[in-house]
Amino acid sequence: MAAGDDLAALIETALKGQDLTAADGDVLVVTHKVVSKAEGRTAQVLTDEEYRALVESEAATIIRRRGTVIITRTRHGFVCANAAVDRSNSPENTAVMLPEDPDRSAHRLRMALEQVYSCRLGVVITDTFGRAWRGGQVDVAIGISGVVSILDMRGNVDHDGRTLTATQIAVADELAAAADLAMGKSTGIPVALIRGGDFLGEGRATDLIRDPADDFFL
Repeated sequence: MAAGDDLAALIETALKGQDLTAADGDVLVVTHKVVSKAEGRTAQVLTDEEYRALVESEAATIIRRRGTVIITRTRHGFVCANAAVDRSNSPENTAVMLPEDPDRSAHRLRMALEQVYSCRLGVVITDTFGRAWRGGQVDVAIGISGVVSILDMRGNVDHDGRTLTATQIAVADELAAAADLAMGKSTGIPVALIRGGDFLGEGRATDLIRDPADDFFL
């Protein structure tokens, strides 16, 4: 991938190579690395010091430091390690940053793919985040277009007739995590196609950002 590449055309070619085509209702899940590279969101970093300087320049707020790890809030509102600036799956001495506006990137990609396939699609752009309450990492949605972000179950009743007061399902994050099981981290597969669910709707990744006033950890 390089700046200016036509990502929609590359996805079409990749799917065709697997004897696949997108159909109405499908969701394309795309790792942000290929989106960021196509948008030119890369930087040369020759040393660890240059990498740390880039991390700090990408962070809106530095929340915690522990050794070489910095927990940040990005300009998008995401709380993550090292402002999501990553050197994996990229050429030597190159770091990849998040897209400037991942929701906008997702929307542009969806519009291009819908034109290619002449059908209604959803797009989710993902990155790998740690979680405050759990060990390990999962892929989450950082950009969404045409997909439900949160399914709000509050006001419904459970199996025993009790009213749900807090249940909100992070649909887009669950799609991101499921797709990562198919794509993997070192397989060179940056796109997964999800079919057979009812996931299309209006949502944005910013819907999934917890209001800092409600965050007990910050």
